[in-house]
Amino acid sequence: MKLYEGKSGNFYTVEAVNQEKLGDKRTGRLKALGVVEGTGLLLLNKKKSGTAAIKVRGTRLALGKEYSESIEILPLEK
Repeated sequence: MKLYEGKSGNFYTVEAVNQEKLGDKRTGRLKALGVVEGTGLLLLNKKKSGTAAIKVRGTRLALGKEYSESIEILPLEK
């Protein structure tokens, strides 16, 4: 599922980042911030417009629609 399809307050694992949609520069930025395959994240908030706020590796990030549509996630099993 895409990041914007997740439920606020739940934990997820990054399955993939769609490099074709974002391009090399934006994908590199996400990697530098720690949003890479296998990383756990908490979906803090999301809007109907597709924007989302996440917490990854202790840092809060606000992501626009293009980013939240390009990040594939899986529910984190406890």
